[in-house]
Amino acid sequence: MPTSFDARWQNITFSSLAMSEIMDNPAEGETPQARLKQLGMLSLLYTLHLANIPLTLTNITEKTGLTRGGAAEPIDQLVARGLLRESWAKNALGRGKAREFEISDALFAKLKQASSS
Repeated sequence: MPTSFDARWQNITFSSLAMSEIMDNPAEGETPQARLKQLGMLSLLYTLHLANIPLTLTNITEKTGLTRGGAAEPIDQLVARGLLRESWAKNALGRGKAREFEISDALFAKLKQASSS
């Protein structure tokens, strides 16, 4: 069973890895502000992931107070970077479709590698 120290170490490692992936690899024409938004969004998504809260736009807008468009902008950039995976799921009412996101397996593999070093 991981200790609270292990969990804190993993959180610090994830934050450092996320910052490196986003800040050190700007997309063409991307502003520093856009990269900071992505970093903040990825940090929020990781926290929701750890709390077993589905990564949907509805959950994200409820937690942040952002509009759906405001939340979608950095999320779409994270998907384009390959840091998030997007899929479609039934919405909460079960009648429509909702975008659902997962942190990429590649990012978790890098986290695992960094944590074991």
